[in-house]
Amino acid sequence: MGYRKKEKEYFFIGIKSGLDPFFEHHMMGMIEQQKNKAPVIRDLLQSLGKAGTDINPNTCTAKITFAAHPVMRKSPYAGMYFNGQGRPINVDGYSNTLPASMGGNKTPFVDEEYLYGNAECDWVVDYHQGLIDGRIVPEFKDAPSRLRRITIKEAAKIQTFPDNYIFCGNKRQGLHTNRKCRTM
Repeated sequence: MGYRKKEKEYFFIGIKSGLDPFFEHHMMGMIEQQKNKAPVIRDLLQSLGKAGTDINPNTCTAKITFAAHPVMRKSPYAGMYFNGQGRPINVDGYSNTLPASMGGNKTPFVDEEYLYGNAECDWVVDYHQGLIDGRIVPEFKDAPSRLRRITIKEAAKIQTFPDNYIFCGNKRQGLHTNRKCRTM
């Protein structure tokens, strides 16, 4: 499997010639005023509380199992160390794009103990390092329970939906929206 090169995004803004000689200066000032630092995943998810509560129902029951033949990458979050297409999320960083086909074993997951400060390090990072240095021999089995799939509420939060956004449909349809079902 090869890496896909990231495409660059460009925005073009134009004005009629001679209308504002300081256009570029004013535009840069407006852009700087609007910049906000994006929150890391930990900050987003902690505000919802642990999965399995009324506020953050645990919606995905797909097991997380180790791959017997993992595909290694430099980053613990980029390889294929687990079965299925759901990958671990680095709670101290920013999320990759969440796929529209997410659900079941395609749902990304987090180390809940690390997310809420009950562990000093992310279990996935230690597992990755153990595979690299040969301390761990890969085998097909269930991953530790501290690794869990993200919930629909967490996926919505990562995608910047407002907290009061109402989703329609059953669990399988989870993040599908309907014009009649917007915010409260």
